[in-house]
Amino acid sequence: MSRFLVSKYQAMQEYTPGEQPTDRSYIKLNTNESPYPPSESVLKAVNSDEASLLRLYPDPTCKRLKAKMASLYGLKPENIFISNSSDDMLNLAFMAFASDEKKAYFADITYGFYEVFSALHSVKTEIIPLKDDFTIDISDYMNLEPGLIVIANPNAPTGLAISTDEIKKICRSNPESVVIIDEAYVNFGAESALPLIWESDNLIVTRTFSKAMSMAGARLGYAMACPELINDLEKMKYSTNPYSVNRITLAAGEAAADDINYYRINCRRIIQTRQSTMKKLAELGFEFTDSKANFIFCRTDKMPGEKIFDELKSRGILVRRFNKDKISDYLRISIGTDDDMKALISALEDILKEA
Repeated sequence: MSRFLVSKYQAMQEYTPGEQPTDRSYIKLNTNESPYPPSESVLKAVNSDEASLLRLYPDPTCKRLKAKMASLYGLKPENIFISNSSDDMLNLAFMAFASDEKKAYFADITYGFYEVFSALHSVKTEIIPLKDDFTIDISDYMNLEPGLIVIANPNAPTGLAISTDEIKKICRSNPESVVIIDEAYVNFGAESALPLIWESDNLIVTRTFSKAMSMAGARLGYAMACPELINDLEKMKYSTNPYSVNRITLAAGEAAADDINYYRINCRRIIQTRQSTMKKLAELGFEFTDSKANFIFCRTDKMPGEKIFDELKSRGILVRRFNKDKISDYLRISIGTDDDMKALISALEDILKEA
């Protein structure tokens, strides 16, 4: 780092994204992308007249996309916030609802950006350990000091989910705190907290187009909440980057919203592939969590996770591994096509035989 970097950022540990290597062709099962392409209408939208208008700023209000998302979920446009990825939205939320006086609360094993945003904005933080089986003990989230509570549901990288009844209890016991339920993976088998926004004025539900909507490269996210909380997020957006969502991404998002059934079918396919892959992994001696996401979180006593990770990479298959003590032996394996997962199982069979 240079000598000019502000001192409070010098020790900050930035987020580490999954590998995107270019040295060879890989089967990428490391970043939870969809194995299926966007719908045809999305591809047409990307190549539409919007491209010829790139000299003009995009609509900062995202009016058309808000209307489509509101219609999709039975909401009003004022219940919708559109952002450049759900990461962007979460960043604004940490700015808006947490500080050196108002704590941010989140799990010790969860999406790594929560800790980064806390450090970035000098937020007072309380990290709440998961139980030994990686589940959340909701009693740990009851009656906290006012602040920001963030729960990924399903959680990453464990894939485990909590119920809407549990989320309701958390919201009700913390009326002076904003509760964010990060539903990046909710379309793969978990129960959405969205119906609770009508009775919980402190709840924000966030989602992304990256996973279920096959648009990780477009960078598009959204939040749903009462109008007052949406206005808070809009205030932060207009104070930092009002034109955060580009024209082509907006057009792609609008087309994807119109093609929701295409994506629902793909999600069902991913769930089926996940279940069949888990069965194969069990036959190889792996144990895993009950994932409700588009990935599997697993380990085996037959070989250390780091060794399996390296052996898979040498065979052209990328998965994700984390260096935290509790989970260093686990692999997070994104769900690819059926052929991708057959290649994974075949490689694991060879690796374990050689061991």
